[in-house]
Parts: sequence; structure tokens; C-alpha cells
Amino acid sequence: MINGVQIRPLRQIVDERGKIMHMLRCDSVGFSRFGEVYFSWVNPGVVKAWHIHLEMTLNYAVPLGNIKLVLYDERPDSSTRGQVQEIFLGPDNYQLVTIPPMVWNGFKGVGVVPAMVANCSDIPHDANEIQRRDPNDPTIPYDWELKHR
Repeated sequence: MINGVQIRPLRQIVDERGKIMHMLRCDSVGFSRFGEVYFSWVNPGVVKAWHIHLEMTLNYAVPLGNIKLVLYDERPDSSTRGQVQEIFLGPDNYQLVTIPPMVWNGFKGVGVVPAMVANCSDIPHDANEIQRRDPNDPTIPYDWELKHR
């Protein structure tokens, strides 16, 4: 696992009426402060990558659909520098993934329906603190194609 990344199972309360899906509370382990909440929709097979935040901490959960979240650690002083991490998220694997600043991340919609990625960041969006790379950038050792294992 990439240094500083936290993955925590999230609670779902299910009954005959439907369900409640918890995400994040102000007293949750790892919560620092509230910046903003936004939702990113991704269609099946679509890749939204790569981006890195210089200051923002991300808190991702996927209540609808499924994604493959991929992280890459390029931080010079990190014990996990050069490592890639894949995390599959969705209602059947409902977890909160906390990504610290300076970790490259992106995701791909998997399955047959669009996925909704919820992010509760610790600071509001600022275009000056984000950097982007092409999904197929050769400096990140990752291939987004389907892997038959």
C-alpha cells in the first residue's frame, strides 16, 4: 500500500425501504477539515487520469457503479516511491480511500453502468494546486487496458 493512503470500510444500513451509505463524519478517523464535496461521474470503460494535488487531501467513496482507482507514488522522500496501487470500489466494496497530497491518482469506470465517485476534500478546489498528465503518460508505469489474470 502506498505510504499515507488510508482505506477504511464504510457502513451501510440496509432494510426493506432501501439503504443508508455512510461516508465521512467530522469525528471520523483521518478527518482533518472540510473543504468541499463534489461528485464525479465516469462512464463504463472511460479513464479519468492522471491528476495530482499539491495541497489537497482527497476522500473518495463510490456509492453507485464501480471503478478501478489507481494510485502512483512519485514523491521523492516516500518509502513507497515508484509503487502503483489498484483499488476496486463500489457498493459491494464500499470503502473510504483517503489520498494525501502529491500522490498521482486516476480512475476507470468498470462494469456496465456509470459510476459516481464522491469526494470530500479538505480544501476547496483551486486550479493552481492541481497538475495533470495524460492517462497514457509513460512516466507513470501503468497500463489502463483490461488485464486477464
